[in-house]
Amino acid sequence: MARTDRGTDGAEDGDGRDGGVVSRRELLASLGGAGAASAITPRTTSATADTSRVRVRVYPGPVPLHGWAHAGVAGMHRDWPLPFRDGFEAIEATLERVREYADQHSRLEGLEIEVERGSPVRYPLSAADGPGEFVAPSLSTVLEAFREQLSRRDVLEELTTHVLFCWSPFNYRVGYGGTLSPNAAIGSTAQADDGTDVTPDSDTARTPVDGALAVVNLGATEVWDSRPVTRNMAIHETLHTFLTPEVAEAVNDSPCDHDLGAAVQSEDDGRRLQVTPMATAYAGPDRIRVADGAARFPGRGCANHDAFTRHDGYEDVDRRAYTATPTDATLEAATRYLERTLSG
Repeated sequence: MARTDRGTDGAEDGDGRDGGVVSRRELLASLGGAGAASAITPRTTSATADTSRVRVRVYPGPVPLHGWAHAGVAGMHRDWPLPFRDGFEAIEATLERVREYADQHSRLEGLEIEVERGSPVRYPLSAADGPGEFVAPSLSTVLEAFREQLSRRDVLEELTTHVLFCWSPFNYRVGYGGTLSPNAAIGSTAQADDGTDVTPDSDTARTPVDGALAVVNLGATEVWDSRPVTRNMAIHETLHTFLTPEVAEAVNDSPCDHDLGAAVQSEDDGRRLQVTPMATAYAGPDRIRVADGAARFPGRGCANHDAFTRHDGYEDVDRRAYTATPTDATLEAATRYLERTLSG
């Protein structure tokens, strides 16, 4: 993919602080286990967490009627279908694992990571630049519309990751989701290191802002894959904002953060491949898979199975399982990034 319930900016049903939420008539019909063994040696530092809390805020995007028909009506009055709930809980549990990992190794003392639910975000028709964007908005367009609404709410902060859950199973341009530079990682700012404005190019987000922005297309995982893939992709895209090529390479000798993942064959018959979050769409061959509950579409980002923390191969595998437990390498890389970011 592209690098690709309790919000302070709104109550669970939304408080309208942005003053510009558009009506549903203005929306597009649709925005279109066990951990692997690791040889990672955690480093020991005396760094402590900054007094500012690290915050991840998750926002529900619009769910069309066919999405509610698929997911069920539970949570409809709150724009919070069950797949969104499960994705949120997966993110919450994973970031608690990051905090626990740091604590176990006497690092980032006092670290607090809050995971909150934000009020609903809508995709206005005005965000589409042309017919193609109208039918299937690009990841850049979706992130820009997301950024504009967050800016109106005045909630863009350097130590916050904003995650948008969208339901767009037919939008191949968004894919499973992603992030874009210069707001791909928490701690990003609207200014360059020298104090000048960042000028994004065509491969980046259009407007740099404080903090990180990510999109997760849970409509794609629910319609084409399975609930375990939904959980893993929610974790995957959120963890992207806690990882950079520099820390990935320092931990795993590969600048690709997908290589921090693992794909481990089961010990019983070896025919089940257990896949960790960062490897979710990257553990198999580079082709569309038949429906078996696995991630059907291969990721479009970097990946090298030889560089994974562990990859047992997939030639004799007839099914995949998805564990929501990140590898130790992933936890170590996220911890190192937070140490660097919070130490200023």
